[in-house]
Order: sequence, then C-alpha cells, then structure tokens
Amino acid sequence: MTIELKERLRKFTGKIITVTGPIDPEQMGCALPHEHIMSTFGAESARYPYYDLEQVLAAVLPYLERIRGFGCQTIVDCTAAYFGRHPELLRRIAMKSGLAILTNTGYYGAAEDRYVPVHAFAESVAQISARWVREFVFSIDDTGIYPGFIKTAVDEGPLSEIDRKLIFAAGHTHLQTGLTIQTHTGANVTAAQDIIKILQGLGVHPGAWIWTHAHQAPSTAPLIAAAQAGAWLSLDGINAENCDHILQLAVELKQDGYLANLLLSHDGDSYFGEGEFRPYHYLFTDFIPLLIKNGFNKDEIWQMMVDNPRRAFTIQIRQ
Repeated sequence: MTIELKERLRKFTGKIITVTGPIDPEQMGCALPHEHIMSTFGAESARYPYYDLEQVLAAVLPYLERIRGFGCQTIVDCTAAYFGRHPELLRRIAMKSGLAILTNTGYYGAAEDRYVPVHAFAESVAQISARWVREFVFSIDDTGIYPGFIKTAVDEGPLSEIDRKLIFAAGHTHLQTGLTIQTHTGANVTAAQDIIKILQGLGVHPGAWIWTHAHQAPSTAPLIAAAQAGAWLSLDGINAENCDHILQLAVELKQDGYLANLLLSHDGDSYFGEGEFRPYHYLFTDFIPLLIKNGFNKDEIWQMMVDNPRRAFTIQIRQ
C-alpha cells in the first residue's frame, strides 16, 4: 500500500464520499441509494460524455428541488464510466440543488459488455483494480472529485470471463479502499451466489456488496440466503407497476428478520437519451404510505431510508 493510498484511506475511512467532499454518515440523511441523475445509457460508449449543459440543468434542477422537498438529502448516482458518468457536472448539480450526491468508480459489464472499455478485456484484474484505486487516491481524472462506491454489472447467465474479472477487480479494490460494491445482478441468482463466493474467497465480507435489483429474483429464498451472509438487498425498482411485488418482498423480509439488509430506491433517471425522463419520487408519494398501511412503523422506515444507506456507503474495509 502506497503512502498516498494510506493517507487517503486514513482521511476517508468512516466517512461517506460525495462529489463535493467527504461527510459524516449522520449528514447523509434520507437517501436514495440507486438512481441516475443523468446518463447516456443506450448511446455509444464514451469515456467523456457530451451533455447540453443548460438543457440538463433545466431538466434536472427543478426535479431535484421537488425530491429535496420530500425530505431526501442524498442521491447515490449509479451512472458508471463510459455510459454517462460526469463528476464535474454532478458537482455543479449538487452545489445548485443542495443535495449530497455520490458518484462511482468501476465498469458496467451488463448490456452485453457494451460499456466495458476495450482495455479491460486485455488487462489483468490487478491492472483494472489499479485504475479504480487511482481514482480513489488521486480523484477521477484529477478533478478533485472522488468515487463514493464501486459500480459493476453482469449479464444474464453464468458469469462471463470479463464479468468475473470485473468482480475480482471490485473485490481487490474494496480491500484497498473500503468502497462498497454495487452490482447490477437482478434476477441472475446464480451470478449473485457466485459473486458472494468470489468476494468471500478474496477475504471480502458480503457486507461490502449490494445486490442491485434484488427485487427481480424469483423468490425470497436466495435473498434470504444473501442476507444471511451479510449482503445488502437493493429493492430499487419502485414504481406503480412494481410496488405491490416490492411491498410483499419487504413485508416477508421484515418478518424473517432482514430489515437491516434492505435498501429502497427507483433506478430512476432524470435525464437520458433525448431528454427522456424516468421519475424517482414514487417512494415518497406512494410507497411509504403503503409501508405504513402494511404495518411498518416510523423507526422501520427510518432504518431502510436513513440508517441502512449510511451504513452501506460508509467507507470501511470489510473483511
């Protein structure tokens, strides 16, 4: 471990890293742990995405003001490198909106590897991890903006060679930085099980890993198994179509004693494509009332919306 990495780790451990700097976990407040403020998903892969600045700000800022009005204080932005990550624009949006925003390091291996950079196929696990660790130590592209977590993704079916490589790289990166790993896994239960085994084999506790889109799993059994290992379960497709299903999952997981593993979000996107929009306010306007109607008390909602996200994203090497 280099002197620079030791110093960065000393400074960031126990903190949550936002695009405007590290904060204490208590400052995170009510959080949405899986959203996209803007992205270029669906477009061609690009290391440095182009956005019409004024168009993005005009679309995003009024909506974020609305989200903040619901009591949300932090948004975890899951737009990865090569499909729209733009840390400097996120910092500007954070400063104008008053919201804390987290960005990420890592590569997105789903979508048939469309957004995996060419170098990752040729490089070793150690070389890929070194790129991600560098962003943690020296900031993303030397902007002074640091990643607050690691974003990965896998395709359907058995883990491919590149997907497996990215998971190993994420595990190595966590052991050096304490950054939590989010993996787009969804209904791919076998992949989720393999990811947990890979991380455990590296000495990484599953508490460093978030099963993204876990609500897509066909039953609660694999979710319970992952939670028993210590993993986070991200029920992040909350909308009018999915609310009954996700509500039932939350009820069952609460009854089984795994409320402390649950994260709630929408996987929304306030600017993508040709100014398209996928909202992320339904949790506040409709889903929380449903939770209350179905026996969730104020402390339990606080746990899922406040306590769990800040524990999940606090920088800590979890072995």
